[in-house]
Amino acid sequence: MKLYRPATILVGVVFVLVGGLTRLATPDQVYDEQNIKVVSGTIGQALDYAGSGSTVKVTRIKFARSVLDSTASDDDKPLETNGIYLAIEWDAVRGVPKPDGITPTLMSDGGSVYVPVQGVSSSGMDFPDAGFAKSGTLVFEVNPADMKGLTLKLRSLMIFNVYNSSIQVDLGIPTEAVAQQMVDTAAPEYVVEKSVTRVES
Repeated sequence: MKLYRPATILVGVVFVLVGGLTRLATPDQVYDEQNIKVVSGTIGQALDYAGSGSTVKVTRIKFARSVLDSTASDDDKPLETNGIYLAIEWDAVRGVPKPDGITPTLMSDGGSVYVPVQGVSSSGMDFPDAGFAKSGTLVFEVNPADMKGLTLKLRSLMIFNVYNSSIQVDLGIPTEAVAQQMVDTAAPEYVVEKSVTRVES
């Protein structure tokens, strides 16, 4: 499996184009600072999502040489890469109002933009019903040479929202040396478990 598959690049280009079209199609004041709420945090912090009373928390990250869906049959082979896979384990707690859906992307200091890999059905992020919490995993295929400053960005799926908001989670890779250490110690395989919904206590 190649690191930069055409489908991955195409999806990234679509996100950039949609962002540009949205900026052109909506009033300038939508993008004034007072209309964009950016909530920043780190691993382990529960962050407010769009002021909805719902929260998202990155609980752990894991690097691996290959990934396998937990629902795969015995005949299915793990997805391999010339790069490295990053599994981001998350926990989402739903408030009373239904929040907008989430578009996750991963960005590095070097300017790379990554989207979740295709072919792993258990990889994704969404909110459960009100009063419940949900745990799951996002999987990204990344370039080992461009991992410094990796930041998970979560945006609303609503394109023409008057009030825009996003969550940014610093994944704790401040230097190229730290990035290389994570690559060197990456697990041979990561099994992507199905998301789990539970009653929030």
